[in-house]
Amino acid sequence: MTRYENLPTISGSASSQQLFTDAQTWSAYGAQWNSGEQKNLLCCDVHNETHDVKTFSFRCGDFSALSFEPGQFITVSPVISGQTLSRCYTLSSSPTRPFSFSITVKRVPGGIVSNWLHDNLRAGDSLKASGPAGSFTPVGHPAQKLLYLSAGSGVTPLMSMTRAGFDLAARLDIVFVHSTRTPADIVFHDELTRMQALMPGLRVLNVCEGRGAEADWAGPVGRLDLQLLSESVPDFREREVFTCGPQGYMDAIKAVLAKGAFDFQHYHQESFDIATLNEEPLIEQPPTAEQMETLFSITLSRSGKTFSMPADQTVLWAAKKAGAIVPSSCSQGVCGTCKTALLQGTVEMNHNGGIRQREIDKGLRLLCCSRPTSDLVLDL
Repeated sequence: MTRYENLPTISGSASSQQLFTDAQTWSAYGAQWNSGEQKNLLCCDVHNETHDVKTFSFRCGDFSALSFEPGQFITVSPVISGQTLSRCYTLSSSPTRPFSFSITVKRVPGGIVSNWLHDNLRAGDSLKASGPAGSFTPVGHPAQKLLYLSAGSGVTPLMSMTRAGFDLAARLDIVFVHSTRTPADIVFHDELTRMQALMPGLRVLNVCEGRGAEADWAGPVGRLDLQLLSESVPDFREREVFTCGPQGYMDAIKAVLAKGAFDFQHYHQESFDIATLNEEPLIEQPPTAEQMETLFSITLSRSGKTFSMPADQTVLWAAKKAGAIVPSSCSQGVCGTCKTALLQGTVEMNHNGGIRQREIDKGLRLLCCSRPTSDLVLDL
């Protein structure tokens, strides 16, 4: 019971073992962790998936339930060398198991946060994270026949979707095609194999670029092309397609589907490049003298801070440069961490799915992808 030894006790519970048998625990600790909230997480387990991929399982410090849709992500914020760094990671677990959830992280060359997680995070450690976000989810796109296409770390949101379908005993027809380098790099291989044996509507196909050390690999070798797709999934045109992976992979998949006369009204892909997103946020260059000719005044209503900025810079960059503390992560309009109420003024915002229309209608904006078109007052 070591990994749970720090759990609180309730109503006279004498030990952590009783936490799981005390009915009052679940009612007292059943609050939800919703989008936009920051929580303190406890790492419960670290599991090696492959030689460079690990799954980190967590629970909320207050035992809240995580409310999310399969395919969404959380933003973790570890303190590394005295500095808080935030990165987005897709939840690989199923929302049907809300009290314990996981992210699956690939070690990235030069990736500060991914490498720190691999090298330092252990069961029993704590970590701050912001609540779930993202629009890459099958919720709102009901379909009986599904085709999941993934490569590399892009397997994680599709694994969450598959686990959810499995847990709910959903009567779905799912074909899950995952592309990877070698058989040794297949993430969730054993679990997907077991799920396939137990879930009548699930079929899994792994496509490897090479055999690596497994000379007896019997699966497809090479890259997914129209011929292989047509042979393996002859009814792919009848399916709702969800794809996630490096940008080059997703571009190639779109080309294959277009060649196969697929109707893209039934196509959905993650809107960011995972490898790029989990590196350092993009750094804007200081404004030029020409840009400085048109300045807007920005007022932060809570702190009273006021500063000026040019129209060609993002509000987030200018606010941080002025010393304002603004939660942020991806800097690409994806994660939603910098979502802030715009009290006065107007901005031009070009986001990548990190904010929903109903939030925009309420006056919220993503500062990382918003540029001023007038003087502004922000709820900061």
